Amino acid sequence: MSEQGSWRELRGRRMSEPGAAEAHEATRLAYELGKTVRGMREGRGWSQNDLARAAAMTQSAVARFEAGGTVPTLPVLERLARALDADVEVRLTPRAPAA
Repeated sequence: MSEQGSWRELRGRRMSEPGAAEAHEATRLAYELGKTVRGMREGRGWSQNDLARAAAMTQSAVARFEAGGTVPTLPVLERLARALDADVEVRLTPRAPAA
């Protein structure tokens, strides 16, 4: 079996474990939020230190957040949003019923 094939097999086994899909989704969301904050920070010409000061955080906390290394709490998102002059929007949208 190729290296890629064995990786896919391992991934498939891991994703079938209880809670794996939820953990994967949380990681994906953390990464997307971090990417968004980084883009907004860079758009302002700010360093991570600049954002950290404005949000009353440490530079290392900003770096971890931007890398998707932490799943943020709502208060952390609010502090980052205030520092970036942005709003946090959390929405629940009903899924379409199965046909």
